[in-house]
Amino acid sequence: MSSRSRVWTRCASPGRVVEQQAARQLALIDRWIADEEQCQAERRRGQERRSEPAQWLIQYGLNRNNIDGVHTGDCWAAARSGRCRPATRQEVRDALRHVPACVHCRPDTALGLLE
Repeated sequence: MSSRSRVWTRCASPGRVVEQQAARQLALIDRWIADEEQCQAERRRGQERRSEPAQWLIQYGLNRNNIDGVHTGDCWAAARSGRCRPATRQEVRDALRHVPACVHCRPDTALGLLE
C-alpha cells in the first residue's frame, strides 16, 4: 500500500471533504453578502440624515477672518477651496458689497444684483 492510500484511509472520504469545503465557502459568501447589505443600509441612513446643502457660501481667507469671496452652494470652485462656510442670503448680500463674486458661479446674478 502506498503512502497516499494510507492518508486517504485515515481521513474522511473525498466526497465528504468537498462537501465541507463547499459548506465553508457558502458560509463565507453569506457573511460577505450580510456585510455588504449592512454597508448599503448604513450608506442609505447617512444619505437620509444628511442635511440640505447650503444655498450660499462665503469663502474666508487663510486667517479665517477676512472674507475672500462669495459662492453659490453648488460652485465647484468653492468645493475645491475648502475655506467656505454656509451663509444666509443677507450675509451674502452684505459680503458682496466688499468682495468680488465668484466668476464661475456668479452669486450676484443669482441674487439679482446688478453691478
